[in-house]
Amino acid sequence: MTDTLVYKRSLTIALLAALRLIAPAAITIGMLVVLASVFERQFGDHFLMLSVLLAVLAPVVLKSPEIGPSQLIARQWSSAATLLLRWLVLLSILLVIGYVTKHAEDFSRLVIVSWAVLTPVPLMLATLALDGALRRVIFSSANARRAVFAGCTDVSLQMAERLRKNRELCISVAGFFDDRSAERLGLEVGAPLLGGLPDLADYVRKNAVEVIFIALPMRHVQRVMDLLDDLRDTTASIYYVPDVFVFDLIQARTGEILGMPVVAMCETPFFGYRGVVKRLMDVSIAGAGLLLLAPFLAVVALLVKLTSPGPVIFRQRRYGLDGQEISVYKFRTMTVTEDGAEIRQATRDDERVTPLGRFLRRYSIDELPQLLNVVQGTMSLVGPRPHAVAHNEEYRKLIKGYMIRHKVLPGITGLAQVSGCRGETRTLEQMQARVRYDLDYLRHWSPALDLKIMLRTALLVFADRKAY
Repeated sequence: MTDTLVYKRSLTIALLAALRLIAPAAITIGMLVVLASVFERQFGDHFLMLSVLLAVLAPVVLKSPEIGPSQLIARQWSSAATLLLRWLVLLSILLVIGYVTKHAEDFSRLVIVSWAVLTPVPLMLATLALDGALRRVIFSSANARRAVFAGCTDVSLQMAERLRKNRELCISVAGFFDDRSAERLGLEVGAPLLGGLPDLADYVRKNAVEVIFIALPMRHVQRVMDLLDDLRDTTASIYYVPDVFVFDLIQARTGEILGMPVVAMCETPFFGYRGVVKRLMDVSIAGAGLLLLAPFLAVVALLVKLTSPGPVIFRQRRYGLDGQEISVYKFRTMTVTEDGAEIRQATRDDERVTPLGRFLRRYSIDELPQLLNVVQGTMSLVGPRPHAVAHNEEYRKLIKGYMIRHKVLPGITGLAQVSGCRGETRTLEQMQARVRYDLDYLRHWSPALDLKIMLRTALLVFADRKAY
């Protein structure tokens, strides 16, 4: 579970992880091609078949261990020894396949022996270089998460000290909140008391705190529940130390940090490799979509410009990941560009919508510029739909847990939208239903769920009566 606290996922990490995955196949096949050329051997069908086998087997057999602190801080000679052992396993598998299929004699022994002996060198160098690059990105100060403790106890003091000594966890402890005074607690330098428990939620909102450890004794269960209620208006990840009763949890998981038991009570679903998978899906699909749709988007932009006065692209302030303000792009479909303290939601037969805009909204074409938001990293293909800032400020005061939906990137489409909660929200109950679907998405996220939502969205484009 340690990796859930470590990484702020980015495209850089995703690309390095992808290179780490494909490097073994690329290097082993590349060395085979080079050595066949050096020894002037024809790269015939038998070499092509071997290349296909390597493309399949190398990523599996030579796969690096899952990225995590314990792997990234391992000694380099240990990683090299493990890779060499895996290389011998791969050679054994190929020898068995060659013996069974009786194709071993088709290969030049000079090429194969040279390949078996020389390939581990560039393989090790590339793996160590990629691990080093990942280490630099992940362990940079910009990647550290700011943390505080609710409760100054022996357990929280021990964990804070361990976090301070183990920088690979990328957690910077700002201090403690407790209702007792610093003198009574006997706090030392380096463990500041930031205030009482009632001050915690306000401090978190104003100081970009990303992780909260609640370290109150179990006999203070009601106090813990009160804190959780106060913190639902933040986007911080919350952990209870050392254990917890059953609450309304988001991505709940049990685990430990350096031997100290913790329970994730409210966490993003995109921890570990899940965040890398999500980002790679977003960039690849959105990038391909922009390339394929570029001529169509240009035509739509021209029509918007010619049919009504005003900008082609409408930018509206909305809340993104962790409640940070972002600009969301849409083709302008109205005669107004509202983005103030009060915004009237679009209604059926809204007089502000232009004739062309009505068509664009009916088939969700106006949302296509948000593919740029996805590539930029301010939005995802699938996630809770972002609301205007004015609406967010209204509903966060009315709906319990409303801000938790911002623990992930907002999406072009989402579970709520394909479940009938699209369009105007005339009542508080309608918005509550939308938020329930958003939180269900956070609880049950998987790549398969994203693909299912995208497919259902495509099918709804021509049949959704709430698109207006």
